[in-house]
Amino acid sequence: MANIKSAKKRVLVAQRNTERNTAFKTSIKTAVKKALAVANSEDKTELNAALSKVYQLCDKAVSKGILHKNTAARKKSRLTKAINKLTSK
Repeated sequence: MANIKSAKKRVLVAQRNTERNTAFKTSIKTAVKKALAVANSEDKTELNAALSKVYQLCDKAVSKGILHKNTAARKKSRLTKAINKLTSK
């Protein structure tokens, strides 16, 4: 553990930010799972809304510095490919 007061504060801030970032990443994973679940149904409007939500969360994560832009692009691309595969059947 750090001895200097500012270093102690840095540890606390880093811990708080880690928890926030983890929660945000978890919300992205949940949204992806919901979008894949909706893809099995025939409701196109609900599917578009779910896909839009995932895109929105990924873009917000990039702007906040939680995800790298290429990581977000890869997640969106893989989701789109998976949904297209499910809906083409």
